[in-house]
Amino acid sequence: MDKIEHIGIAVKNIGESNKLFAKLLGVEPYKMEEVALEGVRTSFFQSGPNKVELLEATTLDSPIAKFLDRKGEGIHHIAFAVEDIESELQRLKKEGFRILNETPKKGADNKLVAFLHPKGTNGVLVELCQEIKEE
Repeated sequence: MDKIEHIGIAVKNIGESNKLFAKLLGVEPYKMEEVALEGVRTSFFQSGPNKVELLEATTLDSPIAKFLDRKGEGIHHIAFAVEDIESELQRLKKEGFRILNETPKKGADNKLVAFLHPKGTNGVLVELCQEIKEE
């Protein structure tokens, strides 16, 4: 794993949370997008070398909606940048980690993503992110 790619924060209202984080970080979000397959709307903030992703549920049965119902607003996941997500998934599987989606899928911010189950990572949902290369 190369570095922390971003920290994901589940929010109830992305519009209000964008205002809050713009004041907190001193910058506006550089990107907003919806990932319909996951039932989520996202916005990304860049602060120095660090990124924060805000996540708002767009459907009542989405993973973010379920998270908000169980835990309320707060840190949802930590994402790590990887060069080769397939190899990293194989390595982690051999190490005994439980992979939530063994086939990486297209996520927000031009990334291929896969997740590790939080039961095997001290309660933290871990996301692996690989930049999608333009061909």
